[in-house]
Amino acid sequence: MESITLGQNAVSVTPLCLGTWAWGDKLFWNYGNDYGSEEVEQAFNAAIEAGTTFFDTAEVYGLGLSEELLGKFMKKTDKDIQIATKFGPLAWRFSAESVSEALTDSLKRLQVEQIALYQVHWPFTFFMSQETLMNALATEVEKGRIKTIGVSNYSQEQMQEAHQILARRGIPLAVNQVRYSLLTRQVESQGIIATAKQLGVTILAYSPLAQGLLTGKYSLDSSVNPTGARSIDPRFGKDNLRKIEPVISLLRIIGEKYSRTPAQVALNWLIAQGNVIPISGVKTAEQVKQNAGALDWKLSDDEITQLEEISRPWLK
Repeated sequence: MESITLGQNAVSVTPLCLGTWAWGDKLFWNYGNDYGSEEVEQAFNAAIEAGTTFFDTAEVYGLGLSEELLGKFMKKTDKDIQIATKFGPLAWRFSAESVSEALTDSLKRLQVEQIALYQVHWPFTFFMSQETLMNALATEVEKGRIKTIGVSNYSQEQMQEAHQILARRGIPLAVNQVRYSLLTRQVESQGIIATAKQLGVTILAYSPLAQGLLTGKYSLDSSVNPTGARSIDPRFGKDNLRKIEPVISLLRIIGEKYSRTPAQVALNWLIAQGNVIPISGVKTAEQVKQNAGALDWKLSDDEITQLEEISRPWLK
């Protein structure tokens, strides 16, 4: 499997990242009812078997349980696993020491001495300046506790500022993790994608299947009804399902040519953008196997263009 380098750093990862928000989260994903630790461990093992060894988590996912589960699973394999986790700049964290303490806690939960990628979960830092935050992260790179630094949900200007602060320490900004899919392309019109390429920053695309809309599972003529948070999300209402139908139809047509699902085509389109790694959330081994079907093949230039053109309404 081909690998991708995170930004201008020496860390190489698989071209697809598996998201573990659902591992331990009870509020949104209902962990512990429909699925639990056995299912997510099977998902982890299926990922390793498929050659996907890049996982994204965060200290807030399951209030630390996601990191704990990953740490436990990693101890059972001799494969080289790359972990991306996140620091939450919460209101009571206003010093460089708070960054160090949060990292220490994540390292303990993950049972590792170094993390491949440590990201800032959101740009609003309350009482801590970006200068303080980025310099604290730079110090942790120098200590060897993290390999690369990333941000998440940063605007074009915020990403440039973070990049500049780190550059003064001789450390490149590796990643900006943003919402990006065929149905959420605002990061293109906002200049984030172009600026990331200019700065040498890799894009990690979360929600690459638009919370499941791009799987084709939900449609006007489908017997599958949205449940949980999706049941009150207007994107899953009839009006929006009617609006996105041309996109889903094209995904199906292209997928039939390659014997791929709409979801696999949608993920492949993101990978084809270059400098973009989709983060696909998984709860089961079957979902991992489905996601793996997005790899080791390529859309034609014409098909990439067709998908770009039909999804232009979602640039704004």
